[in-house]
Amino acid sequence: MDKPLVLELKANSLDDGPGIRTAVFFKGCPLDCIWCHNPESKKTYAELSVAAEDCIGCFSCKNVCPKHAVGPDRPGILDRSLCDDCFLCTEVCPPKGLQRVGKDMTMEEIVKRCASDKPFFDVSGGGVTLTGGEPTMFTEWVGELCRKLSDAGLRIHIETCGMFNFEKVKELILPYISSVYMDVKIYDREAHKKYCGVPNDVILQNLGLMVEASKDMGFDFLPRTPLIPNITDTDENLESIADLYVKLGIKETELLPYNPTWYGKNTKLGLKLAPELEGLDKWQEPEKVAHCKGIFTDKGITCK
Repeated sequence: MDKPLVLELKANSLDDGPGIRTAVFFKGCPLDCIWCHNPESKKTYAELSVAAEDCIGCFSCKNVCPKHAVGPDRPGILDRSLCDDCFLCTEVCPPKGLQRVGKDMTMEEIVKRCASDKPFFDVSGGGVTLTGGEPTMFTEWVGELCRKLSDAGLRIHIETCGMFNFEKVKELILPYISSVYMDVKIYDREAHKKYCGVPNDVILQNLGLMVEASKDMGFDFLPRTPLIPNITDTDENLESIADLYVKLGIKETELLPYNPTWYGKNTKLGLKLAPELEGLDKWQEPEKVAHCKGIFTDKGITCK
């Protein structure tokens, strides 16, 4: 049973499902979206994040690095060609400019931490959100976690990219779920492959299957689309998605305005920014968001 690393366990979240929630962010995703707001969640293994601007020049990292890969006298602090991710530098960096991304947590630790927030869940209609990354990448392990969270009396919400084995997820995860958010980013197959790394055949198939499963199994289901300038927020893309929703009988969706707070994360991980994203460090104009919502409402689909 593959066990995921945890990026973060975030309490008092108001943005990851209904009510007050504790969000568990897992590491690992089958997609490779060029605009990913959590690029540190793409890989399944631990990574070294470097915030060079936080360096105070103390040389503590250089003194412990066995590969001589890191130090304030190196361009950008770190030579990733030498680094073997031993993470010794993260243990001695005073300002925490060097950080390990991804940690081991047992199911018991996660359940205990989430259960401690149950009073907040009960008064707000909230619960635990499993997100990432992509929690369904670890179907067996996450399914067992869902069972234990459910046994603890906690409501469970899943956020998914839709790229999963539906039958396994239906068997092992969905019986414990109260609600699901599923991203439908790009309708065109080749454009999805270009910007998200893989074709969307499985995702679009799973969309229809999830609509039916939500009716049969009684969980709330909401498809969502992130609005990425000139990629997902085009009239052509949104019209196609809206037409698909009409065909599937989907009555409600949510559009997520472009949020530039992720901008700069790629640099910390030693990743290059895609050319299409150059200069996209500003919030989306409200007028553009309203226009995008109108594409759905004109077809009778409620748009959050």
